[in-house]
Amino acid sequence: MNEDEPAGTFPSGDRPTRVRGDNGLNDQTQRRIGSHLRAMYDSVVQQPIPDHFRDLIARLEDDGPKTGEPSGP
Repeated sequence: MNEDEPAGTFPSGDRPTRVRGDNGLNDQTQRRIGSHLRAMYDSVVQQPIPDHFRDLIARLEDDGPKTGEPSGP
């Protein structure tokens, strides 16, 4: 920091890419977080469904309401 820059400002090489938004994150940080979340989500979606979930879904579908029957108490 030099005498010409007020206290609390970014030094010229450390300026954020854009002014911070309402959530306190600049655009670059938001894009980086979004990119990481997409990558994590994509890896989870690619994983196979565990057998016990598949069995549970099958049981729920078999025990579900039949057509024409009321679905609630």
